[in-house]
Amino acid sequence: MSQQYGYYHSVETFGTVDGRGIRYVLFLAGCSLGCKFCHNPDTWVRGEKTISVEAVMADIRKYRRYYEASGGGITISGGEALLQPDFVAEVFRQCREKKVHTTLDTAGNCPEESLDRVLPYTDAVLFSIKAVDPVKHRWLTGSDNSKILANLKKVSEVLPVALRYVVIPGITNGRDDIDALAAMIKSLPGQVAVELLPYHTFGRKKWAQLGKAYLLEGVPDATPQDIAKVQALLKEHDIDVLYETKAG
Repeated sequence: MSQQYGYYHSVETFGTVDGRGIRYVLFLAGCSLGCKFCHNPDTWVRGEKTISVEAVMADIRKYRRYYEASGGGITISGGEALLQPDFVAEVFRQCREKKVHTTLDTAGNCPEESLDRVLPYTDAVLFSIKAVDPVKHRWLTGSDNSKILANLKKVSEVLPVALRYVVIPGITNGRDDIDALAAMIKSLPGQVAVELLPYHTFGRKKWAQLGKAYLLEGVPDATPQDIAKVQALLKEHDIDVLYETKAG
């Protein structure tokens, strides 16, 4: 079989916030959403930088003792990883053969067939939900979320899911937003862990470097109090959450 390549943005060999343990994190290039709060808009365009499956596996072999000792493995993120399902599936397939734990980090805005290609070789999923209300979701991301929610349901039927939600003050942290989030979580067929990510403005420089106007100008960073408020609202629905320190 000919060597497969993926378009990528960057690699982190000792990631600690994208799945359990210490992880090799591959950030693929290209995204199907245009989130107003994205702190990595430089990952939206596919570009020309590529990496081979062989190179990824060689990297993993180099650091494997650290991943194994910590219960870690590989996470493929983005951009949107599922825009390159064949590449992701082949990396994960080879990792499965080598008993390396695999985690998919996705926003789920992809055809169902892309999930079908990757899920058989996936051990866990980090699934990012931007908003449950369809109107707010379209305003925040430029895209409808019906396909995303359907894909989340499909994933939760078969795999452990960590649901990631970015707390944006005045935008995604109102009672109506959190009530809708809780109802959606309770409708899922499987158990999910909930991680809250505080919104920050660190990515504003990248927007400027790309010649783009920052679209949430004036929205403050989420504070620990903002996170605690959302935790409390979810607790009213008997949903416990994790406070994830990596900001969204």
